Amino acid sequence: MAAPDREPVIRVRDLVVGFGDRVVLDHLSLDVRRGEILGVVGASGGGKSVLLRTIIGLIPKRQGKIEVFGIDLDAATPDETRAIGRRCGILFQQGALFSSLTALQNVQYPMREFLEASEELMTDVALAKLEMVGLTREDAEKFPSELSGGMTKRVALARALALDPEIVFLDEPTSGLDPISAEDFDSLIRTLQQTLGLTVYMNTHDLHTLNSVCDRIAALADGKVVALGDMEAMHACEHPWVHEYFGGKRARAVAHEPEPAAT
Repeated sequence: MAAPDREPVIRVRDLVVGFGDRVVLDHLSLDVRRGEILGVVGASGGGKSVLLRTIIGLIPKRQGKIEVFGIDLDAATPDETRAIGRRCGILFQQGALFSSLTALQNVQYPMREFLEASEELMTDVALAKLEMVGLTREDAEKFPSELSGGMTKRVALARALALDPEIVFLDEPTSGLDPISAEDFDSLIRTLQQTLGLTVYMNTHDLHTLNSVCDRIAALADGKVVALGDMEAMHACEHPWVHEYFGGKRARAVAHEPEPAAT
Protein backbone atom coordinates (compact mmCIF):
# COMPACT_ATOMS: atom_id res chain seq x y z
CA MET A 1 0.00 0.00 0.00
CA ALA A 2 1.27 3.49 -0.85
CA ALA A 3 2.21 5.54 2.20
CA PRO A 4 0.12 8.70 2.69
CA ASP A 5 3.23 10.90 2.52
CA ARG A 6 4.47 9.58 -0.83
CA GLU A 7 4.75 12.28 -3.44
CA PRO A 8 2.16 12.51 -6.22
CA VAL A 9 3.32 11.25 -9.61
CA ILE A 10 0.16 12.70 -11.18
CA ARG A 11 -1.27 16.02 -10.05
CA VAL A 12 -4.50 17.39 -11.55
CA ARG A 13 -5.73 20.85 -10.60
CA ASP A 14 -8.96 22.68 -11.53
CA LEU A 15 -9.46 20.57 -14.63
CA VAL A 16 -12.31 21.56 -16.92
CA VAL A 17 -13.24 19.35 -19.90
CA GLY A 18 -16.34 19.56 -22.01
CA PHE A 19 -17.94 18.81 -25.33
CA GLY A 20 -20.04 21.56 -26.86
CA ASP A 21 -22.32 22.97 -24.19
CA ARG A 22 -21.80 20.01 -21.86
CA VAL A 23 -19.18 20.28 -19.12
CA VAL A 24 -18.02 16.79 -18.11
CA LEU A 25 -15.25 17.66 -15.65
CA ASP A 26 -15.86 20.82 -13.65
CA HIS A 27 -12.74 22.16 -11.86
CA LEU A 28 -11.71 18.66 -10.82
CA SER A 29 -8.56 18.14 -8.73
CA LEU A 30 -6.84 14.84 -7.89
CA ASP A 31 -3.44 13.49 -6.84
CA VAL A 32 -2.17 9.99 -7.62
CA ARG A 33 0.54 8.85 -5.20
CA ARG A 34 3.63 6.95 -6.20
CA GLY A 35 3.23 3.19 -5.71
CA GLU A 36 -0.51 3.10 -5.06
CA ILE A 37 -3.40 1.46 -6.86
CA LEU A 38 -6.01 4.18 -7.23
CA GLY A 39 -9.47 3.08 -8.30
CA VAL A 40 -11.57 5.75 -10.03
CA VAL A 41 -15.30 5.11 -9.97
CA GLY A 42 -18.32 7.04 -11.18
CA ALA A 43 -21.69 6.69 -12.83
CA SER A 44 -21.81 5.69 -16.49
CA GLY A 45 -21.09 8.81 -18.48
CA GLY A 46 -19.83 10.51 -15.33
CA GLY A 47 -16.43 11.37 -16.74
CA LYS A 48 -13.99 8.73 -15.48
CA SER A 49 -12.90 7.69 -18.98
CA VAL A 50 -12.76 11.36 -20.02
CA LEU A 51 -10.48 12.07 -17.07
CA LEU A 52 -8.12 9.21 -17.92
CA ARG A 53 -7.98 10.16 -21.59
CA THR A 54 -7.38 13.80 -20.74
CA ILE A 55 -4.47 12.90 -18.45
CA ILE A 56 -2.83 10.82 -21.19
CA GLY A 57 -3.41 13.54 -23.79
CA LEU A 58 -6.15 12.05 -25.96
CA ILE A 59 -8.77 14.67 -25.05
CA PRO A 60 -8.02 18.42 -24.87
CA LYS A 61 -8.88 20.35 -21.73
CA ARG A 62 -10.48 23.76 -21.52
CA GLN A 63 -8.85 24.80 -18.28
CA GLY A 64 -6.64 23.52 -15.49
CA LYS A 65 -3.24 21.96 -15.01
CA ILE A 66 -1.93 18.40 -15.28
CA GLU A 67 1.50 17.42 -14.01
CA VAL A 68 3.05 13.98 -14.53
CA PHE A 69 6.36 13.23 -12.81
CA GLY A 70 6.45 16.89 -11.79
CA ILE A 71 6.29 18.14 -15.38
CA ASP A 72 3.48 20.48 -16.47
CA LEU A 73 2.17 18.82 -19.62
CA ASP A 74 1.30 22.20 -21.17
CA ALA A 75 4.90 23.39 -20.80
CA ALA A 76 6.60 20.10 -21.68
CA THR A 77 9.01 19.98 -24.60
CA PRO A 78 8.53 17.30 -27.27
CA ASP A 79 11.41 15.33 -25.74
CA GLU A 80 9.85 15.57 -22.27
CA THR A 81 6.46 14.49 -23.61
CA ARG A 82 8.03 11.49 -25.32
CA ALA A 83 9.95 10.58 -22.16
CA ILE A 84 6.74 10.73 -20.10
CA GLY A 85 5.01 8.50 -22.65
CA ARG A 86 7.78 5.94 -22.35
CA ARG A 87 7.30 5.83 -18.56
CA CYS A 88 3.56 5.10 -18.85
CA GLY A 89 1.64 2.06 -20.02
CA ILE A 90 -2.04 1.97 -21.00
CA LEU A 91 -4.63 -0.81 -21.14
CA PHE A 92 -7.80 0.34 -22.89
CA GLN A 93 -11.20 -1.11 -22.03
CA GLN A 94 -11.54 -3.58 -24.89
CA GLY A 95 -7.81 -4.29 -25.11
CA ALA A 96 -7.43 -2.33 -28.38
CA LEU A 97 -5.16 -4.97 -29.88
CA PHE A 98 -4.22 -4.73 -33.54
CA SER A 99 -6.25 -7.46 -35.19
CA SER A 100 -3.68 -8.09 -37.96
CA LEU A 101 -0.82 -8.66 -35.49
CA THR A 102 -0.13 -11.68 -33.31
CA ALA A 103 -0.04 -11.35 -29.54
CA LEU A 104 3.75 -11.23 -29.70
CA GLN A 105 3.70 -8.49 -32.35
CA ASN A 106 1.18 -6.48 -30.35
CA VAL A 107 3.49 -6.52 -27.33
CA GLN A 108 6.44 -5.56 -29.53
CA TYR A 109 4.59 -2.57 -30.97
CA PRO A 110 5.63 0.05 -28.35
CA MET A 111 9.17 -1.29 -28.45
CA ARG A 112 9.38 -0.53 -32.16
CA GLU A 113 8.18 3.01 -31.48
CA PHE A 114 10.46 3.86 -28.57
CA LEU A 115 13.46 1.51 -28.69
CA GLU A 116 16.32 0.79 -31.03
CA ALA A 117 16.71 -2.90 -30.39
CA SER A 118 17.34 -6.04 -32.37
CA GLU A 119 14.48 -8.25 -33.49
CA GLU A 120 15.82 -11.05 -31.31
CA LEU A 121 15.90 -8.85 -28.20
CA MET A 122 12.37 -7.54 -28.79
CA THR A 123 11.12 -11.10 -29.22
CA ASP A 124 12.78 -12.21 -25.98
CA VAL A 125 11.38 -9.25 -24.03
CA ALA A 126 7.88 -9.64 -25.49
CA LEU A 127 7.82 -13.34 -24.62
CA ALA A 128 8.95 -12.51 -21.08
CA LYS A 129 6.13 -9.96 -20.70
CA LEU A 130 3.56 -12.45 -21.97
CA GLU A 131 4.81 -15.08 -19.54
CA MET A 132 4.70 -12.46 -16.76
CA VAL A 133 0.95 -12.08 -17.28
CA GLY A 134 0.34 -15.83 -17.42
CA LEU A 135 0.43 -16.57 -21.15
CA THR A 136 2.51 -19.15 -23.01
CA ARG A 137 4.80 -19.11 -26.03
CA GLU A 138 2.02 -20.85 -27.95
CA ASP A 139 -0.35 -18.00 -27.05
CA ALA A 140 2.21 -15.53 -28.42
CA GLU A 141 1.57 -16.73 -31.98
CA LYS A 142 -2.20 -16.34 -31.79
CA PHE A 143 -4.11 -13.46 -33.35
CA PRO A 144 -6.66 -11.46 -31.30
CA SER A 145 -9.54 -13.32 -32.95
CA GLU A 146 -8.16 -16.55 -31.47
CA LEU A 147 -7.97 -15.23 -27.90
CA SER A 148 -10.58 -15.37 -25.15
CA GLY A 149 -11.64 -12.17 -23.41
CA GLY A 150 -9.35 -12.85 -20.48
CA MET A 151 -6.41 -13.64 -22.74
CA THR A 152 -7.02 -10.45 -24.72
CA LYS A 153 -6.82 -8.41 -21.51
CA ARG A 154 -3.60 -10.18 -20.55
CA VAL A 155 -1.99 -9.48 -23.92
CA ALA A 156 -3.04 -5.84 -23.62
CA LEU A 157 -1.53 -5.73 -20.12
CA ALA A 158 1.71 -7.29 -21.40
CA ARG A 159 1.83 -4.58 -24.06
CA ALA A 160 1.24 -1.91 -21.40
CA LEU A 161 4.23 -3.33 -19.50
CA ALA A 162 6.46 -3.65 -22.57
CA LEU A 163 8.64 -0.61 -21.77
CA ASP A 164 8.87 -1.24 -18.01
CA PRO A 165 6.62 1.74 -17.15
CA GLU A 166 6.35 3.43 -13.76
CA ILE A 167 2.64 4.24 -14.17
CA VAL A 168 0.03 1.94 -15.69
CA PHE A 169 -3.40 3.24 -16.69
CA LEU A 170 -6.14 0.59 -16.75
CA ASP A 171 -9.57 1.39 -18.19
CA GLU A 172 -12.17 -1.09 -16.89
CA PRO A 173 -9.68 -4.00 -16.87
CA THR A 174 -12.20 -6.61 -15.67
CA SER A 175 -15.10 -5.45 -17.87
CA GLY A 176 -16.56 -8.33 -19.86
CA LEU A 177 -14.77 -11.02 -17.85
CA ASP A 178 -16.51 -13.80 -15.95
CA PRO A 179 -16.13 -13.64 -12.13
CA ILE A 180 -13.29 -16.19 -12.00
CA SER A 181 -11.30 -14.48 -14.76
CA ALA A 182 -11.94 -11.08 -13.17
CA GLU A 183 -10.68 -12.30 -9.79
CA ASP A 184 -7.58 -13.78 -11.45
CA PHE A 185 -6.94 -10.50 -13.23
CA ASP A 186 -7.30 -8.54 -9.98
CA SER A 187 -4.73 -10.82 -8.34
CA LEU A 188 -2.40 -10.38 -11.31
CA ILE A 189 -2.62 -6.58 -11.09
CA ARG A 190 -1.85 -6.58 -7.37
CA THR A 191 1.06 -9.02 -7.80
CA LEU A 192 2.58 -6.99 -10.63
CA GLN A 193 2.12 -3.75 -8.70
CA GLN A 194 3.91 -5.16 -5.67
CA THR A 195 6.63 -6.92 -7.67
CA LEU A 196 7.41 -4.08 -10.07
CA GLY A 197 6.64 -1.12 -7.81
CA LEU A 198 4.06 0.25 -10.22
CA THR A 199 1.69 3.13 -9.72
CA VAL A 200 -1.69 1.98 -11.04
CA TYR A 201 -4.49 4.33 -12.09
CA MET A 202 -7.56 2.19 -12.66
CA ASN A 203 -11.01 3.10 -13.92
CA THR A 204 -13.42 0.45 -12.68
CA HIS A 205 -17.03 -0.09 -11.70
CA ASP A 206 -16.21 -3.53 -10.27
CA LEU A 207 -17.00 -3.59 -6.54
CA HIS A 208 -14.85 -6.69 -6.05
CA THR A 209 -11.85 -4.85 -7.49
CA LEU A 210 -12.48 -1.77 -5.39
CA ASN A 211 -12.69 -3.91 -2.25
CA SER A 212 -9.79 -6.23 -2.85
CA VAL A 213 -7.18 -4.39 -4.91
CA CYS A 214 -7.36 -0.62 -4.56
CA ASP A 215 -5.38 1.28 -1.93
CA ARG A 216 -7.57 4.35 -2.40
CA ILE A 217 -10.75 5.14 -4.31
CA ALA A 218 -11.72 8.40 -6.02
CA ALA A 219 -15.47 8.73 -6.58
CA LEU A 220 -16.53 11.09 -9.37
CA ALA A 221 -19.89 12.83 -9.47
CA ASP A 222 -21.11 16.18 -10.75
CA GLY A 223 -17.83 16.62 -12.62
CA LYS A 224 -15.70 16.52 -9.47
CA VAL A 225 -14.07 14.12 -7.01
CA VAL A 226 -16.67 13.97 -4.25
CA ALA A 227 -15.04 11.26 -2.14
CA LEU A 228 -11.42 10.14 -1.86
CA GLY A 229 -9.90 7.52 0.41
CA ASP A 230 -10.43 3.93 1.49
CA MET A 231 -13.68 2.00 1.57
CA GLU A 232 -14.53 3.50 4.95
CA ALA A 233 -14.35 6.97 3.40
CA MET A 234 -16.72 5.86 0.64
CA HIS A 235 -19.25 4.61 3.18
CA ALA A 236 -18.98 7.88 5.11
CA CYS A 237 -19.63 10.05 2.05
CA GLU A 238 -23.10 11.59 2.01
CA HIS A 239 -23.26 12.32 -1.72
CA PRO A 240 -26.38 10.51 -3.02
CA TRP A 241 -24.65 8.60 -5.84
CA VAL A 242 -21.72 7.51 -3.68
CA HIS A 243 -24.07 6.52 -0.86
CA GLU A 244 -26.20 4.41 -3.17
CA TYR A 245 -23.25 2.83 -5.00
CA PHE A 246 -21.30 1.81 -1.91
CA GLY A 247 -24.27 1.29 0.40
CA GLY A 248 -26.66 -0.56 -1.90
CA LYS A 249 -27.54 -4.26 -1.78
CA ARG A 250 -24.85 -5.33 -4.24
CA ALA A 251 -22.14 -3.44 -2.36
CA ARG A 252 -23.23 -4.95 0.95
CA ALA A 253 -23.21 -8.43 -0.58
CA VAL A 254 -19.68 -7.97 -1.91
CA ALA A 255 -18.43 -6.56 1.40
CA HIS A 256 -19.73 -9.59 3.32
CA GLU A 257 -18.60 -12.33 0.95
CA PRO A 258 -16.42 -14.89 2.74
CA GLU A 259 -12.74 -15.01 1.90
CA PRO A 260 -11.71 -17.96 -0.33
CA ALA A 261 -10.61 -21.00 1.64
CA ALA A 262 -6.85 -21.48 1.94
CA THR A 263 -5.42 -24.23 -0.24
